[in-house]
Amino acid sequence: MADDECMTLASAQNSEAPRPGLTIEVDCIDLDRDGKGLARWNGWVIVVPDLLPGERARVQLQQRQRSRWLSRGVERLVSSNERRRPPCILASDCGGCSLQALDDPAQVAWKTMQIQQTLQRIGGLSVEPQPALDDPKRSFGYRNRALIPLKRDQHGRLKAGYYRPKTHKVVNLNHCPVLDPRLDALIEPIKRDLDLSRWPADHDLIDAKGLRHLGLRVSHSSGDVLITLISSHGDLPGLKELAASWLERWPSVKGVCLNLQPKANNLVLGAQTRCIAGVERIHEQFCGVTLALSSTTFFQVNTPQAERIVKVLGDWLLQRCEGKRVVDAYCGVGTISLPLARMGFTVHGIELIADSVDQARLNAMHNNLSARCTFQAGDVADLLEQNIQACDALVLDPPRRGLDSQVVTTILAAPPSTIAYLSCDPATQARDLKALLQPAGPYELERVQPVDFFPQTTHLESLVLLQRINSAIQP
Repeated sequence: MADDECMTLASAQNSEAPRPGLTIEVDCIDLDRDGKGLARWNGWVIVVPDLLPGERARVQLQQRQRSRWLSRGVERLVSSNERRRPPCILASDCGGCSLQALDDPAQVAWKTMQIQQTLQRIGGLSVEPQPALDDPKRSFGYRNRALIPLKRDQHGRLKAGYYRPKTHKVVNLNHCPVLDPRLDALIEPIKRDLDLSRWPADHDLIDAKGLRHLGLRVSHSSGDVLITLISSHGDLPGLKELAASWLERWPSVKGVCLNLQPKANNLVLGAQTRCIAGVERIHEQFCGVTLALSSTTFFQVNTPQAERIVKVLGDWLLQRCEGKRVVDAYCGVGTISLPLARMGFTVHGIELIADSVDQARLNAMHNNLSARCTFQAGDVADLLEQNIQACDALVLDPPRRGLDSQVVTTILAAPPSTIAYLSCDPATQARDLKALLQPAGPYELERVQPVDFFPQTTHLESLVLLQRINSAIQP
């Protein structure tokens, strides 16, 4: 390094006035939710791409964002023993997986620590989580579903792939190593056929109306595949013939569907789906029950891990629940409700989305569980108020935003003996737990179970068990 660069760097370490272009040395202490390194320097948080905890780097400051500075790496000075070469050649460009440079055990340890720290920081809860449920043999090839953006470039060639981080620019791919291999093998030939079709394609509907996404879904248990094209319209000449050829070419493909999404917004799937060839649903064996999955069904993308956490949840309720009556809030198509009914519980599922409730009822009927498992569509907060008095245990599996305040109020007014709360966002879970575990309240926190549903990403999932310790009715 030149003498003038040394002087700039040395003075920077003691400077209290960071500025764009300033070069400094930093030590990474954590990762942010995008998988970027976090360091502290002179009271500032420095965000560094491709820097892992325990690593030291020379970086150049670029832009201030409130109390943090974005930077670019100039030179990595110390590398972590947990760093590895990303298995995917597109890892540095694609926004789908941001932790591939961190080895799998370190990913699990980091996620567990994040859950623990979030519960402490937001919820004020000092708790030691259980060892995380991970699956070292399936840290790649685990996703049973893909929704892949499509777009033709300026030369008319079709691109298919996920977005670059913080953009809607497609990173063109032919393979994705986190997908189930039975889906990954289909991307390149389907993409080639769609390219030859000459159908317009633009996921954002800016440059063209037509194809928007390619949807792929596989049953983990049977290997049956459902292909779905998401388009802004149905004017796709030759679609029926192409769909029929796919069924003939690949015996595992049981159906080809067309989903219409004409609105220029960020919703991937539209309200209307029709079957072009074959069947519109495939079936998954899950925790001893059979679930029908359509193009639009919400179902966990990591089937073995989902089975493990549902079994843990069921075992907890069997051990701790004083009775057998369960309300499953945000029940979806019955992913938790039906296995619990099979274990002997009487379950009432409540869910906002009417289509999901219709599918849950069909699933219950096909599994001969309708007598022990009922479902109701409507606002979860209102339905919970109507049903909570009759339950011994409450299962909560809300969307990322967590529980509505009315739901918390209803729980505290008539607390069931046991609550199992599965969350995909530790921050909102911690907020909700703080409200449910208020001083002199009816509950104590018994267990926190992290589960790694999404290896190679920063997404976190955790299951917590609350046990009622008194019958105090909250004002």
